[in-house]
Amino acid sequence: MTYHPLDESAIIPFIKQRPLMEKVFSSFDRLSVKEVGDGNLNLVFIVENEANPAEAVILKQALPFLRVAGDSWPLTRERMRYETQALLKHNELAPGLAPQVYDFDEEMSLVVMEYLRHHEIMRKGLVARNHYPAFADHISTFLVNVLFFTSDLYLSGPAKKELQATFVNEHLRKLQEDFVYTNPYMESPENNWNPLVDDMVQAVRADGALKIAIAEMKEAYVNHGEALIHADLHTGSIMLNGSDTRVIDPEFAFFGPMAYDIGAVLQNIVLNYLSHYGHTPDPQKREAYQAYLLDMIRDIWNNFARKFDETWVNNNRGELVPEKYWDFPGGQDAFAEYRRRYIQRLLQETAGHGGVKFLRRMMGIVSVWDLTSIANPEKRAIAERLAIRIGKRWVLERKSITGVDDLIGIVLEETGDVAV
Repeated sequence: MTYHPLDESAIIPFIKQRPLMEKVFSSFDRLSVKEVGDGNLNLVFIVENEANPAEAVILKQALPFLRVAGDSWPLTRERMRYETQALLKHNELAPGLAPQVYDFDEEMSLVVMEYLRHHEIMRKGLVARNHYPAFADHISTFLVNVLFFTSDLYLSGPAKKELQATFVNEHLRKLQEDFVYTNPYMESPENNWNPLVDDMVQAVRADGALKIAIAEMKEAYVNHGEALIHADLHTGSIMLNGSDTRVIDPEFAFFGPMAYDIGAVLQNIVLNYLSHYGHTPDPQKREAYQAYLLDMIRDIWNNFARKFDETWVNNNRGELVPEKYWDFPGGQDAFAEYRRRYIQRLLQETAGHGGVKFLRRMMGIVSVWDLTSIANPEKRAIAERLAIRIGKRWVLERKSITGVDDLIGIVLEETGDVAV
């Protein structure tokens, strides 16, 4: 079938002619379709059997342009192949933490996957001050399993390079290189920011030390192919409830720095923390939920560091530092120290990449709903100014970070005198 964008009227005929859909739907007689996509890149539809609502799927199709910018910004449709590959790999390495894939049509650039009916987008749940007691455990497991088992710590050199070659994803990588690490910090027509923070935007663009640091983080993003990363792991790419977590939308996936994904998760939680200066006027409710969010950050990192170390000890099969390398008197102590330094470096780079992502959200092409949903521009500016200050410090002070409480401490220092 020659590629063409689908609309609601075309979905059911398409579904009916896909043999794999017979395993999902017991009947095609009462299918309904609803378009739900609000993202920047794709069309998204829910297809449901009205006779048995438990039978439902998500159909996601790539458009040949960047939706937020219109058809003047063309994009390759191959990203849907990368997303499908990544979802399959995620289900292999972290089963139960990504939606199941039911069907894929490369020519039509679409994937059909599990409909997470009982889940919500994490970003919106956090704005509503919901609690997710299983999240820190789930997301740390997802990060450890995907990052470790696609790295040189586990794979042989040839096996890793063969897998890496299937995730080049050059076009979406280029988007991130431009929109995260370059364009927000100079004149570029797609940039957008709240005029009330214009002075801080201009100060960032003229800060030599900061721009050197951002360039260093861009170099790491471009060249450090450590593991398969999601590369867009914000709270809008996570669906969950109180007991279940799923990572969605890995169309940016490629082999990059592990810390980019970790930094994205932690940074987005801090952005939500800041959004409550606009969303939660009651100071007691706000402070209690913000404390919960900082505890979540601490738990995510501490769980990640512990699980990563344990997984490495139990699965040191790769060629970076094989078991025989440590076969000497005192070798196990040396191996433990190497692991400690490796994980500390990941935390420092988490600060660097996370800090850059704070800044790009305040002055680049796409902000975050946590903040844009604050109707009052003055209140929104409170959160945005704090995000810029925190982001600068995470980037500039990254090499002095020794524990997650250093990152949390920066947040607390910068928000300690906020007047709402």
